[in-house]
Amino acid sequence: MGREELEELDELEEMTEYSHIHEAIVSQVQQVMPEEEQLLDLAEFFKVFGDSTRIKILYVLSQSEMCVSDIATLLQMGQSAISHQLRVLKQMRLVKFRREGKTIFYSLSDGHIQTILAQGMEHIEE
Repeated sequence: MGREELEELDELEEMTEYSHIHEAIVSQVQQVMPEEEQLLDLAEFFKVFGDSTRIKILYVLSQSEMCVSDIATLLQMGQSAISHQLRVLKQMRLVKFRREGKTIFYSLSDGHIQTILAQGMEHIEE
């Protein structure tokens, strides 16, 4: 075992030997922790952002309201693939739609989604 590995092992042993619970901090955080169901919903919400196609669609819609044909053309994808992802985004209430004649136009459901995208971009660009 190398010197660095031994030092890491010593640090780990020190951490496990010294276990003191800071009750005031734990209590304070416990009081503001969301319910389990809310945390599960939040995890599902963020899972939607884990697909690059959905991120592309959201980014496109952050720039302009568009129909499926326009999104498919812009992203060089099939309309059925775009429609499928839009269905997921609608179910999660990230996009909304309006009908104009036979055409359905999609847009972001609210400014929060644009903020999330902008903050995510800012974070990865740091």
